[in-house]
Amino acid sequence: MSNDTPQPASVDDSHLIAERRAKLAALRQLGPGFPNDFKPTHRAMNLQAQHGGDAPEALEAAAVRVRVAGRMMLKRVMGKASFATLQDSTGRIQIHVSNDVTGEQAHAAFKHWDLGDWIGCEGVLFKTRTGELTIRAEQVRLLVKSLRPLPDKFHGLEDVETRYRQRYVDLIVTPESRERFALRSKAIAVLRNEMLAAGFIEVETPMLHPIPGGAAAKPFVTHHNALDQTMYLRIAPELYLKRLLVGGFERVFEINRNFRNEGLSPRHNPEFTMMEFYAAWWTYREQMDFTEALIRNTAQLTCGSTQLTHQGRTLDLGAPFARLTLQQAILKYAPGYTEAQLADDGFLRGELRRLDADHPAHKLKHMGLGALQLALFEEVAEHLLWEPTFIVDYPVEVSPLARASDANPQITERFELFITGREIANGFSELNDPEDQAARFAAQVAAKDAGDDEAMYFDADYVRALEYGMPPAGGCGIGIDRLVMLLTDAPSIRDVILFPALRLEG
Repeated sequence: MSNDTPQPASVDDSHLIAERRAKLAALRQLGPGFPNDFKPTHRAMNLQAQHGGDAPEALEAAAVRVRVAGRMMLKRVMGKASFATLQDSTGRIQIHVSNDVTGEQAHAAFKHWDLGDWIGCEGVLFKTRTGELTIRAEQVRLLVKSLRPLPDKFHGLEDVETRYRQRYVDLIVTPESRERFALRSKAIAVLRNEMLAAGFIEVETPMLHPIPGGAAAKPFVTHHNALDQTMYLRIAPELYLKRLLVGGFERVFEINRNFRNEGLSPRHNPEFTMMEFYAAWWTYREQMDFTEALIRNTAQLTCGSTQLTHQGRTLDLGAPFARLTLQQAILKYAPGYTEAQLADDGFLRGELRRLDADHPAHKLKHMGLGALQLALFEEVAEHLLWEPTFIVDYPVEVSPLARASDANPQITERFELFITGREIANGFSELNDPEDQAARFAAQVAAKDAGDDEAMYFDADYVRALEYGMPPAGGCGIGIDRLVMLLTDAPSIRDVILFPALRLEG
């Protein structure tokens, strides 16, 4: 059966769901089925931190009264007394329900509640004989009836596809998943604070574009009814952020979504998060230095170390990042090639055909030397760049928005950062010559007409903006999802996106 086909409830699950619905129906006879008048005053983690180390006698003497709410994850019924474990957004706390303190009627009702139900509890802290911090419940209330049983506590959600599709269940039963997304939030907060401390201002630019631009990618297309015009979900915010440089903001950044109508893979999701930032008076070299420090600091402040382990291999973000050209990377990581071969476009076309690279014959025919070198690099070297490595000085042909080098007009002042074989960041000295930019756009249009559906459109308004004058600047985009994969040791981009793109069920 396909993973995309919804799995029917088992006979046992169907029976359990029916039982729970019957319990809810009985509850509705007594009052609101889902009451909304209970307010917790304490959180599990805070209680553990504040009182987990207290001596039992001191805790009893202090008579610390608490009020908590959480999902019941464990339950042990023992005649006149029962134990349960409640889980809130911060952690877990045990409660003790008894005939003597809670009351026989409340305890009897509690015995019929199910794992997954949300419970409110008020009482006094104490410690069990095993030293576990526990609430001696004076009052317990059923706040939310869970109609579906949770997965087996020993196995959790074993099917990966189900974990992505039913993330809400994954977060309930998988502590590592909750921790990963909490760390993602922390990493983004660290990035934002680092940018603000460096004098950047945070801005927002459109998500709907009349002309897709800022990257070589296939866009999602939609239609705006009121304007009666085709619109595109943005593939990058770059051209709008650089318009702000024209307007006088010298340091800007944005953290937001990009959308690219491309395939799915462990490193690709059609909707993904980027941080792009631009600084006037910086070149790509200052951007490389800043990006390196930014990623290193983010790892340190988020994870507590720059020495990470990713998929069983060590990763050192504390050492200086390497810097290589495309050709140097190919020669280092695929040593069978020679410099002469890398300068021969005929050889490169033949080699790419031999490697069965994902480049149709009509595309290979129109690719220049720079594009062919990049394609070979992607085939034979990119996946081997485990330690942080900047690949620098990309050909003009594949860098339509980057400034050409004054020393060598065939290459641009551009870099891409690779870590664990994945591109993490892309940046360059920005092209601010409006005539050169117009010519580059025209070349992209020609490439699109020749069959390259990822080539850029001609953005006349952006050229007009440059004609007003944009200061020399450096810009960079960092893939937040891929960075979080590094920081959380996640094997797939789907593990760090709460709701990744999936085929519809059915």
